[in-house]
This record gives sequence, structure tokens and C-alpha cells, in this order.
Amino acid sequence: MTPLEAMAAWASSLTPAEVPDEQHRLARLRLLDTLGLIAAAADHPAGISLAGWADHNAGAGATVLVTGRQSTPAVAALVHGGLAHARDFDDTFPETLVHPGSIVIAASLAAGERADADFARLMTAIVVGYEIAARLGAVAGRGFHARGFHATSVVGPLAAAAATCRVLALNAAQTADALGLAASMSGGLLAFLADGGWSKWLHTGWSAHGGVTAAELAAHRFRGPHRALDHHYGLYAAFLGAADADLGLLTDALGQKWLGAAARPKSFPCAHVIEPYIDTVLALRASGRASAHNVRSIRCTMASWAMPIVGEPRAIKIAPRNDLEAIASLPFMVAAALCEGRVDLTTLRPDSIERADIRALAERVACEADETLGAGFDGRIAVMTAGGKWISESVALTAPSEEQIVEKFRANTARLSPDAHATLERAILCEQPDARTLVRVAAATMAGCNRARS
Repeated sequence: MTPLEAMAAWASSLTPAEVPDEQHRLARLRLLDTLGLIAAAADHPAGISLAGWADHNAGAGATVLVTGRQSTPAVAALVHGGLAHARDFDDTFPETLVHPGSIVIAASLAAGERADADFARLMTAIVVGYEIAARLGAVAGRGFHARGFHATSVVGPLAAAAATCRVLALNAAQTADALGLAASMSGGLLAFLADGGWSKWLHTGWSAHGGVTAAELAAHRFRGPHRALDHHYGLYAAFLGAADADLGLLTDALGQKWLGAAARPKSFPCAHVIEPYIDTVLALRASGRASAHNVRSIRCTMASWAMPIVGEPRAIKIAPRNDLEAIASLPFMVAAALCEGRVDLTTLRPDSIERADIRALAERVACEADETLGAGFDGRIAVMTAGGKWISESVALTAPSEEQIVEKFRANTARLSPDAHATLERAILCEQPDARTLVRVAAATMAGCNRARS
């Protein structure tokens, strides 16, 4: 049995009863978080573009939540996956930089609606998708990024395919075919770092689209390569340039050790590596130890792998030209946190990105790499006050609580009517709606969001 076949056998046979209660709880929260992110991006230009594209690719079987209109599951998955990532507010595996939720949940919802899946099957599919994403990413670590690939869009199609297969109740052989096909849909360049192009947000949507398509093809007996992971022309050999990846991580204690639990929700709409610096700066500001008016300079020290993502090139990081560049700018985000006492979706508006006071403070934020760092998103920050005093703090990523995730959902759907907001939240956290009922409630919520934004 190949590693791919072993993963397929597990994914296809996992029952809701075999999923630990904690994984069920996480699946509900991840569903809530992702639906809030879809609503939050409905009026973003990229979201409007995706919705317009969906209107020109109408079909049947799945609902595009932000329009309420019908399309195929693959099209709906692409729109929702892209929207959920369009504010860079979705969860991440810290060790691999993979964003699982925007892909797995987009695919599961779209396929689940067509299949009329019950709540237990939908939750199990989400758990499967997260676990497959975690294990596929663990083999590469941050290796995909080091070679210029967006790790999310390399492992994403396979994670989406696994989740979709579970929703559709495909057998082990069909699931293996789907995973093999999905591996050929992997890709995604980091070229968006050059000019803020929207391809980054397409990657999650395309991954969800690819996974749904692969599963549907497998259901119609279209064969996929079962050695797409371990062959010398397989995924890891092709994308990492080496065939000696430790594939044991794919199946080690699978079903007993839940690597998918490591995905961290975000507290701020920015590259996840920036979050602990924002937390630290906000704490310094709240305590009165630092403010935008009494800071002479700030030095942020981070792992070497993070510098090309959030610290360089310096000119763009100091003065981002658009929201995608602002999302990935440590100097800008730290400066915005000090100036405003918060970082939220308003931070990404053009008038905020172009604010002279934030840019002036960003110029005083220096970034440097330290080869000894790299565990999670650890780092250091040193602030020199106007009086010449240095304040030094270690930074580390902290996970938001369940209450904070719920508050984030409420903030992301703040422009909805209270009744619509409450109904969707209750359905996800307290009830067990089938996929079609859940989509119907979510679509009504998004329709309220659109009316509020028109």
C-alpha cells in the first residue's frame, strides 16, 4: 500500500464516532470562523470579482453564499475559498504556513450541499481535510516556500479532495484516485509578493475547486496515480527538488495523533508571523510604556525564513501600495497598532494604508533576521523611547480563545441584522443542521450582509 493509499483508506473509513469530541468542537469553530471571513470579504474588490465570475459560470448543485445564486460545487468552492482568504484572516499551521480552513471548509460545504450530507458527516469531512493538510505540510515543513511555492496551494487540492470524498462517501480506491488527481492540480507561485497581485487569494479557491473536481472525477471512475506522493516524479520530489522526504509523517499514528489540531485561528488580518509583534506592541501601548508619540525606533527580530515574507523589500514594507502588501508588512502593522491601538479590517482600507503618520512610524521600524529563531513564530522586539530607553520583549504566538473566535465572527458579520447573525451562530455552535439547511441559513446571512453594504 502506498502512502497515498493509506491516507485514502483512513479518510474514507473514518466515522463520526471515531472523531474525538475536541476535534468535533474545533470543526464547529473553524466552520464559524470561515463563514465569518467569507462575509467579511463580500464587498472587497476581489470578492466582487469572484461573485461576478460565478454569475457567468452558473450551474446547479451548490449555492454561492454571497449572491444566493446557484452554481456547480466546484465553482462555489472556488468563490468561498478565495473569499475566506482574501483578508488573510484565516487559520494557519505555524510550522508549514498552510491555510487549511479556507480550502477544506469551502470544499466541504459545496460538496455537502449537493450530497445533502448530515451534520456529522460534514464535521467529519472537515476533520479529515484538516488532518490531511497537516500531514502533507509536515513532510515539507517550510520547504515549499523556500522554493517559491505557496505551500497552501501545493497541499490544498489534496486536502480538499480528501474532505470532498468523505462528504460524498467515496470508498478507499476512489479516494486514492481523487488524491492522485488532486496532486496534479497542486501549484501556486509566491509571485504575488512582487506587486500585490490577487493570485494568493485565488490559490485557496483554486485548491478547493481542484479538490472538488478531483473527487467528482473519481466518483465517475476517472483514475488517478496512487504514487503521486512517493514516486520520483511525485509531489515532494517535484516541488522540493528531492525524493528523500520523510513520508512516514503522512501516516504515523494516523487517527490517533491529530496533527490537524495545530491550526491556529488569527486574531488580526495579516501574515500570521506578524501577530505576536502586534500583540506585544498593543500590550506596551495599553500599559503606557510605548506610544506612537514617544517611540524613537523599533527593532523586530525574526527567523530568517520570515524576512522575505514580512520584512523585505524594505521600501514596500514601509509604504505598502495595496492591502495585500499591507497584510504582509511587519513595519506597517506594528506602526498601525501603535498609532491606532488596534489592527482590524479597517487597517486595510486605502485611507489607512496611505496615512502619513503610520508610514512615518513604519520608517522607524527595522527588521532583522536571527538564525537561532524559527520555532513557531517566535521572535523579539525592542522599542527605544524618546528618552533613549530600550524596552525589549520576546514575542510568541498565542492562540485565541473560543470566546475570541466567536467575537471575531460577530465582528466580521457586524453589518448583518442581529437576527441573521444570531441564527447562523446558533446553528453552527448549538445545533446539528444538515449541509443544505446550513447553507440556506448562511446564504440568508450573506444576503443581509450584501444589503447592508449596498
